[in-house]
Amino acid sequence: MIDIHSHLLPGVDDGSPSLQVSVSVLERFAQQGVRTLVLTPHLEASRAASAPYERHTEILETLRTAAPPIPELRLGWEIMLDVPGVDLTAEHLALGGSRAVLVEFPRNGVPAAAARELRRLRESGIVPIVAHPERYLGCTVHTVAEWREAGAAIQTDATMLLGAGPMARLAQAMLAEGLVDCLASDNHGDSRTLAAARVWLEEMGAAEQARILTSTNAGRLLADEAPLPVAPVRPEKGMFSRLRELVFGRR
Repeated sequence: MIDIHSHLLPGVDDGSPSLQVSVSVLERFAQQGVRTLVLTPHLEASRAASAPYERHTEILETLRTAAPPIPELRLGWEIMLDVPGVDLTAEHLALGGSRAVLVEFPRNGVPAAAARELRRLRESGIVPIVAHPERYLGCTVHTVAEWREAGAAIQTDATMLLGAGPMARLAQAMLAEGLVDCLASDNHGDSRTLAAARVWLEEMGAAEQARILTSTNAGRLLADEAPLPVAPVRPEKGMFSRLRELVFGRR
């Protein structure tokens, strides 16, 4: 599996607080089959010009020394599009040396010009990947479809498929409409995992979608290739309870 969204660079944001916590999560990820992990600390677009890339590179090397050799660790950002029109084409702002840039919007409401901004970013030569659209107030399936038409890829948090609230329902609806390009853990030094979603999809008979959502498309985006289409996944009644079992170990 390839996980392109995590907050396991220790001590730099609201994610992992320490080297020890990060190493513990990485050891678990290795056992679960994660082979590549991108570390994506928070960054505001308005501060992109002064992003602490050198400091983060130093921390990454320390983590690599302490962590298992697998997963392979790469550096990136989760960039909050707090202001429009910012140049995000610098190589060090992308995910692991690719042209893909992980972006997010404020959670209290999607900007009216969000699709226009994503299109501008795409036309600048990068590939914007929108992180967890299910978390944004006012976001709909139609909104997500517009973002994909503007040239963005869509990443859903694996554990957001849980539950019955508005965010979970939107994540489930996006999956059912084939609007999700890849899943990610968005791990913050906690128990969130990509592996449970993969097993859950396979149990539903959606092994091909599981492979594309948890490995193929993330790999293609990191290799500057277009993501493959993902066939809609419409879980049967009771399957979301099964996903909760896989995540939390409840039987």
